[in-house]
Amino acid sequence: MNKPVLVLKFGTASITKPTGEPNEPIMVDIARQVAALHPHYRIVLVSSGAVGAGKSLIRDYRGDITQRKAAAAVGNLLLLNQYSRFFSIYGISIAQSLCERHHFANRDQFLQLKQTYDELWANGIIPIANENDVVSNRELKFSDNDELATLIAVGFGAKALMLCTSVGGLLDADGQIIRQVTRFNEEIFGVVRTDKSSLGLGGMASKLTFAKLATRMGIRVIIFGLNESNSLERALRGEIGTEFTAQPTSLSARNRWLGSGSLVVGRIRVDAGAVRALQQRRSLLAVGVQAVLGEFTAGEMVEIWDEQDAAVAIARVRISSEMLTQQLNQQNVEVANANDIVVL
Repeated sequence: MNKPVLVLKFGTASITKPTGEPNEPIMVDIARQVAALHPHYRIVLVSSGAVGAGKSLIRDYRGDITQRKAAAAVGNLLLLNQYSRFFSIYGISIAQSLCERHHFANRDQFLQLKQTYDELWANGIIPIANENDVVSNRELKFSDNDELATLIAVGFGAKALMLCTSVGGLLDADGQIIRQVTRFNEEIFGVVRTDKSSLGLGGMASKLTFAKLATRMGIRVIIFGLNESNSLERALRGEIGTEFTAQPTSLSARNRWLGSGSLVVGRIRVDAGAVRALQQRRSLLAVGVQAVLGEFTAGEMVEIWDEQDAAVAIARVRISSEMLTQQLNQQNVEVANANDIVVL
């Protein structure tokens, strides 16, 4: 159980035909390549494709939210059956893990998820995760599996997060793959193309957003494709795809979980004095708050911005947005305790 954690995410366009049906030869090759890595890593496979796999069985499919949920319910079963069949060739069993946001937002539920994964890994079983689209109370377009894979990687302290894409990596203006990214800036986000698969929900902008989050949590991120032989091992060795360098971090496991920016439900803008206090590991007080953006309740996660609208921290707040708005600039009102703040 001392093996590093590796999170592999395969998007809809990577593992399905244009019609949405699972691409069996691709899935067979994924099983072969993952099986080769299995002795060396604790692997989580995050797989999209459920909606595409199941939509042909929904009459008069138009793609509305209810039909997408129904298609996902059917498609998940089809995908898992395929994965089970192909991994069994290598003597590897798989498990289904349907996740929702609250499994990560709630610390106790996340620890239960972690204990379950630990037990699966101890028995040589690979969990295959997907968002629980069937009961999700948010439209699917507001969440994709790039986010889910990142939450798992951050929460489990993964060594690497690998995001598979049909284009093989981050492309520059000339359509060539950028081999390595050491820092995120406007230039990097500026090369993103807006086109994406008609089957999937995520795109390169989504991958970059979550790659930025993962790297600042100390996780190496690789965006790669399956159009070359042994692409998984080669991408891990840095031979193909785009590698995003992990930033040094000394955050504890709890603070990595706290610092997962995709869990935030609101934002707070603070003055320069408050920023200095946060950097000195002090609590956030209402006197330093300039503006409250969005609605949140006590116990929820918010992002803290400076006066230049740059994110400086993530915090679990002790008062609601309504209460904070009423107490702006008041002395001795604690918005977030230092123990519940992660400086970015």
